[in-house]
Amino acid sequence: MARKKIVVLTGAGVSAESGLSTYRDSGGTWDNYDPMVVASIQGWNADPAAVLEFYNGLRTRMAACRPNSAHLDIAALEKDHDVTVVTQNVDDLHERAGSTHLIHLHGEATKVRPEDTFNDRDSYSERAVVDVGYGPVRLGDKDARGVQLRPHIVFFGEAVPRMEDAIRSVEAADIVLIVGTSLQVYPAASLYHYAGYDIPVFIIDPKDVPAREKRVTHIQDVATRGMKTFLEKLRAL
Repeated sequence: MARKKIVVLTGAGVSAESGLSTYRDSGGTWDNYDPMVVASIQGWNADPAAVLEFYNGLRTRMAACRPNSAHLDIAALEKDHDVTVVTQNVDDLHERAGSTHLIHLHGEATKVRPEDTFNDRDSYSERAVVDVGYGPVRLGDKDARGVQLRPHIVFFGEAVPRMEDAIRSVEAADIVLIVGTSLQVYPAASLYHYAGYDIPVFIIDPKDVPAREKRVTHIQDVATRGMKTFLEKLRAL
């Protein structure tokens, strides 16, 4: 089979089987936390300590998790294809599985930056982003200039600066694979529409999805089993 450009769009469902809860499902993270308090720019401005504690807890949970077979199968696609992973997830499980070309639409929980950077004034430069791994960040932790560090996360109410990168990747794709996202979070949910009209789209999700186009194949299963099914279908293309 000829080497193809595959863009993989992933959401919380791909990490759920590693032990990281989804956000919007019953029993998910937003059942226990108000996203406008811990994951919005308004929440950060009102109570940054609460936001920092939420992401400290997330990093602790991430440290205890391991990539599952869906992450590993996605990474293994790079052996035979040109693969870009566009993820809504802020965890690092794709990286730990071996994926090398990633676009994190919503940021990365293992990284922080000064709160006055990564905005339209500095063209969203990542020059000040620092990897803190799974350690905690507290109120009063500042950069050399004395500016408070904040999670390198795209909060609700902020722009998604890597959206254009993701769109360009999808426009160039030969195959689009969507794993573990219910296509409810915009603007990410609209991404597959940028693929050429004749480009096959595969969606792996155990729930019904709002995609009814003829070119869409819905593999109604969890990510780990669904990836095995996708790999069988890929071999037949």
